[in-house]
Amino acid sequence: MVDSQYYLPNDIGVSALHCGEAFHLLSPQEKMYAHYLSRAAWYGGLVVLLQTSPESADIFVLLQRIFRKQTPAQLEQVATAAGLSSEEYQDKLKALVRASQAFQDQPAEMEALWDSCSCLLYSLENKQKQLGLGDKGITTYFSGNCCLEDAELTQKFLDSKKLSAYNTRLFKKDSGEKACYEVRLASAVQKGQNCSECESCCGSFNFEDKEFTVKRGDYGPLMEKVCSYLQQAQTYAANDNQRKMLEEYRRSFTFGSVDAHKEGSRYWIKDKGPIVESYIGFIESYRDPFGSRGEFEGFVAVVNKAMSERFARLVSSAEVLLPELPWPKEFEKDTFLKPDFTSLDVLTFAGSGIPAGINIPNYDDIRQSEGFKNVSLGNVLAVAYATQKEKLTFLEEEDKDLFIKWKGPSFEVQVGLHELLGHGSGKLFVQDDNGKFNFDQSKMMNPETGEVVSSWYRGSETWDSKFTTIASSYEECRAECVGLYLCLNKQVLSIFGHEDKDAEDVVYINWLSMVRAGLLGLEFYTPESKSWRQAHMQARFVILRVLLEAGEGLVGLKEVTGQDGKPDARITLDRSKIHTVGKNAIHRFLRKLQVFKSTADVEGGRALYDNYSTVDNGGAHDFLRLRETVLLRKEDRKMFVQANTRVSGDSVELVEYEGSAAGLIQSFTERFQDDAEQLEADLLALRKRDAPCWC
Repeated sequence: MVDSQYYLPNDIGVSALHCGEAFHLLSPQEKMYAHYLSRAAWYGGLVVLLQTSPESADIFVLLQRIFRKQTPAQLEQVATAAGLSSEEYQDKLKALVRASQAFQDQPAEMEALWDSCSCLLYSLENKQKQLGLGDKGITTYFSGNCCLEDAELTQKFLDSKKLSAYNTRLFKKDSGEKACYEVRLASAVQKGQNCSECESCCGSFNFEDKEFTVKRGDYGPLMEKVCSYLQQAQTYAANDNQRKMLEEYRRSFTFGSVDAHKEGSRYWIKDKGPIVESYIGFIESYRDPFGSRGEFEGFVAVVNKAMSERFARLVSSAEVLLPELPWPKEFEKDTFLKPDFTSLDVLTFAGSGIPAGINIPNYDDIRQSEGFKNVSLGNVLAVAYATQKEKLTFLEEEDKDLFIKWKGPSFEVQVGLHELLGHGSGKLFVQDDNGKFNFDQSKMMNPETGEVVSSWYRGSETWDSKFTTIASSYEECRAECVGLYLCLNKQVLSIFGHEDKDAEDVVYINWLSMVRAGLLGLEFYTPESKSWRQAHMQARFVILRVLLEAGEGLVGLKEVTGQDGKPDARITLDRSKIHTVGKNAIHRFLRKLQVFKSTADVEGGRALYDNYSTVDNGGAHDFLRLRETVLLRKEDRKMFVQANTRVSGDSVELVEYEGSAAGLIQSFTERFQDDAEQLEADLLALRKRDAPCWC
């Protein structure tokens, strides 16, 4: 039997992400600024197609061409006339493609498109059904002949050249007996235009008896569109920080310079409390199997003033709350850099998914010494975490009403703590290229061993480049633990308006949510490759294991038979032991996570994290069997329909759509309608150029 995780129901939830109220309060200048930033984000977001799998771009173009010609309602009529029932209309894609007007108009081209992606679209071959490196899955961050050793060698090369992997892809070519590696930088230009930091790194190099070539020009046509829209947005910027920020982003995407993007991020940090907030670039490394390359992402959002006020109070309390964390003060940053922390309603979020909160930039050197921003996405929280009682799984009946009542408020607290004091806390011990330490290496004691610290980051080494494949999930786990730990603080709960019995209910549901999320996370574990496919889900499973290990009846997890006669499970949490047994367990584990991170102890950190990440049938719980139950009972995640903006004369109009599959489709066909044919040609050309690399 094939895992049900590879199937989606026809009635999957689709919700509109409303932002009209916030958008209509913007000034004409702010609306124009938001519009052009959104255009940049959407065109850049198409890069994700080329970062995911060989067939992704072809699937996108195939669907765009079909739905540009006919709406879903019109296509249903065509399908019915072709003899398909309403259910078959949603399932039998091949027949629908051939019955479509787009196919009638261009049969040869549409047939070629279908042939290029149809087998891979439905393939459940182990290598083709999931993201992974080498034999573990598919990724277009690396050519198909790359393995973990190639990724590790290339990381060493990049470190030696002081190059970030964030905006790169790696292609391996065999030249006789000698392997050659091509590192591509994402940029609008390939050559001929001077950029000092890029020209110095581009070219051919010999490293450890291997040949490396560094080139610009990856995703060129898309990067060109991003730069064009950012230039138009500059005209409507509110201040110099925004203008300089966008100028540096343009330089980054034009020439492939991560240094320019870092400089733009510095201006972004200085732009405190903007009405229209945005960030764009190669940012999160969750979906790189090696953990170093960033997926393109861009968002534009408008401030939610009421919720932002609560987060501002949390920021003001940070210096009081940080010493509560379970590591010595020497392991905390020398000075807490108060971030800008706002709640926003999303207008645009282009990428592979929409998070509930963000802590950026991800550049360690900037976060450590210059600061960062925290963003909570209020309208995402409101839609994504709304739950129907009848769909709540794995909880006792007496917990369900309380869960529904407090899930949203408790998650708001968790997001705030996770982003601000989770990702925003902790010091990295560093020795720079000049030999200077940011700590006293002769006296700094490791609280786990009682001995002097013996490891640290050197030169251009970063958290991602050292901890590679576990870095993202490990850091998410650390941030989640900080949220659990500090939500026990009455001052924190009061900031969010929770007192007395309500405050205790918020704590209980926050911890219960985490335990349940750890069980639900098993959906994202692949037994065949013994690998996790989602950083946050792995993190939550690890926390579940830690709390189960605490014992004393804190957490219960048992397999039962459901009312339908099929396997089920129940989780329980003893709320009377959260402040004692639970807090002590998180205290011990969180301190270990931070110490290994601070000291660059990859061996110790990996051993700890891999141990708790293990999914097997040994011990008190058969997690492999529980995984089957989770897949059987899973509730599919919602899909979001986002608005579009369009310029009409001197003003900008917001175009919103219904929360349905038809609304989602319409939003995408209208989003790229101005230059659809050229855009599709560019995507297909980029895919075709690299097609031999995935064989």
